[in-house]
Amino acid sequence: MARGRLLMLGGGMMAGQAMAKNKAQQQQAQQAQMQQEAQAAAQAEVAKAQLAAQPAAPAAAEPDRIAQLKELAELHQSGVLNDAEFAAEKARILGGD
Repeated sequence: MARGRLLMLGGGMMAGQAMAKNKAQQQQAQQAQMQQEAQAAAQAEVAKAQLAAQPAAPAAAEPDRIAQLKELAELHQSGVLNDAEFAAEKARILGGD
């Protein structure tokens, strides 16, 4: 009888160790998943910050600037503006002042 009880106790200890090992593996997997999620969230925040830091595209300003230069050239060609006035206005438009 004593021998049977020892075998049962030994088997129970092995099952307990296996359960503890399984639980530890599950905890490690959960921690790894949480770290991956945190890293992905941090990367998303960095990307968002980089986009916010980029200057706005001057696409809307370019057609306006081109239209101003065309009008300026017409005024210069028609004699309304002399060379100095044309050069000064052109520099102002291109300089964005």
